[in-house]
Amino acid sequence: MDPVRNPYAPGAGQRPPELAGRDAELAQFDVVLERIARGRPERSLILTGLRGVGKTVLLNQLRSAAIGRGWGTGKIEARPEQSLRRPISSALHMAVRELAARHRDPTRIEDFLGVLKAFALRDSAGGKVRDRWQPGIDVPAATGRADSGDIEIDLVELFSDAATLARDVGVGIAMFVDEMQDLGSADVSAVCAACHELAQAGAPLIVVGAGLPHLPAVLSSSKSYSERLFRYLRIDRLDRAAADLALRAPADREGVDFTTEALDSLYAAADGYPYFVQAYGKVSWDAAATSPITAEDVRVGSPAAEAELAVGFFGARYDRATPAEREYLRAMADLSAEDSSVATAEVAHALGRRPASLSPARDTLIKKGLVYSAERGSIAFTVPHFGRYLRAQPT
Repeated sequence: MDPVRNPYAPGAGQRPPELAGRDAELAQFDVVLERIARGRPERSLILTGLRGVGKTVLLNQLRSAAIGRGWGTGKIEARPEQSLRRPISSALHMAVRELAARHRDPTRIEDFLGVLKAFALRDSAGGKVRDRWQPGIDVPAATGRADSGDIEIDLVELFSDAATLARDVGVGIAMFVDEMQDLGSADVSAVCAACHELAQAGAPLIVVGAGLPHLPAVLSSSKSYSERLFRYLRIDRLDRAAADLALRAPADREGVDFTTEALDSLYAAADGYPYFVQAYGKVSWDAAATSPITAEDVRVGSPAAEAELAVGFFGARYDRATPAEREYLRAMADLSAEDSSVATAEVAHALGRRPASLSPARDTLIKKGLVYSAERGSIAFTVPHFGRYLRAQPT
């Protein structure tokens, strides 16, 4: 079949041709937007799940829903060791620019931009103005608002002022934060405090975060009330019906179908993970001579998908690990054939080491996003089928 017409799109954060299995989450977000539009109190939203389940795709779709209702939006991707000030300033600047043309008082917009500029330039460590980086805001920095140098105080004031502008226009602002588990502890505390203040005031600004399964634990360790502050949505792999829809709907638009046996084989290979569904769907299409795509086409194409995943999905992450960290990962893989969580004490026993001596490797692997610890004393892979990949590597 024509590879140019191949509809499948395996890529990081790339929207699949059919966003299957996420109707419930999209409907819930529509309710959040509508409640806020009517002045009802509502919680911010947190999406959690393993890598490859489509959190970033869903985050982008939720942002599109907010834009469709005329909201101001901005998005950032958190990075380890990076302060929240600069990226959140740029994202909020974008959100306010989307609202500025509809605001009746340009002076109010300029006043807020002055506060935003002061926030962006304020060094959180020493409270001094940074003079090398400029945020691209063409008004003088304000004083006395969101410029204390304490990120928690400043973010509360900044978000409150931004929410007031949105209320003037009759809409809201949504800030989207991907890889939220990578925020520093002070920044996590500031986001929680700001969301708490906004919720209490019924202000029309929400944060929609996405991150790995241990993100709720990260938030809870920062602020005990975070368990009640956010609405948590666990994003998991697709069930069989949704996975079939993700494959068949795009193919149907091209006049192509799958045999039942092909869909059986594809679900067994992809295990319902959206990224894998796209990867195996793409190679099966390319392997097929004509419609319908058969189980034999899936069998012929699967090695190409596995090779691509081994390099771009698994290998790229494995290559970031040091020899000591790889040893830790291999021990985890050997202890759990299903890639479920394992006790850290068992990993130490398997390696013949004291648990305390493995803490540096484990902590670094968590920071690199390769493993997570949602419960004390246990550890699990953030990447689906990573253990299977590791067990296939030569020792």
